[in-house]
Amino acid sequence: MILLKRRNSQKLTMCANFIALAFIFSYLESLFPFSLGIPGVKLGLANIITVYVLYMTKNFKTTFIVIFVRIFLVAFTFGNLSTMIYSICGAILSGLGMVMLYKTGIFTIIGVSIAGGVLHNVGQILCAMLILETNELIYYLPVLLFSGIICGFGVGFISNICVTNLKKFYNSKENLPS
Repeated sequence: MILLKRRNSQKLTMCANFIALAFIFSYLESLFPFSLGIPGVKLGLANIITVYVLYMTKNFKTTFIVIFVRIFLVAFTFGNLSTMIYSICGAILSGLGMVMLYKTGIFTIIGVSIAGGVLHNVGQILCAMLILETNELIYYLPVLLFSGIICGFGVGFISNICVTNLKKFYNSKENLPS
């Protein structure tokens, strides 16, 4: 029983650390906006943590907890209700897509991350089309798809470095998080 409680405490602590890191990355991104004058374009630095959690823990529940708690914290700290709604719509589509592609085992971490970036933008455009009741926003999708590919590649590249190096570390310590 004590071993079970210790294991749950470790999982809770690990999840809290991931949420804190994702929150910090979101904060850093808000300090240095990278829109290049194009509305809706963001680097998505917090997604480095999302991809890392997906690949290191292989626990989809933990991955979604980290995603949604971070979105709520960021929206209440730096944003508003509308940013939270758009982020949740993008995150649901992105998270589901990344999990499905990860489960196939066919795609690299960079490919999964690119798909996550693209699907996040698709989810946000669909949400905006519903809220604003206009189909014309679909014409902005190619711009966001391109940025999703570029930023998703960068996030995937960094995530791959983190996962590769930390797997080596954890394997040497025989203490891989789960």
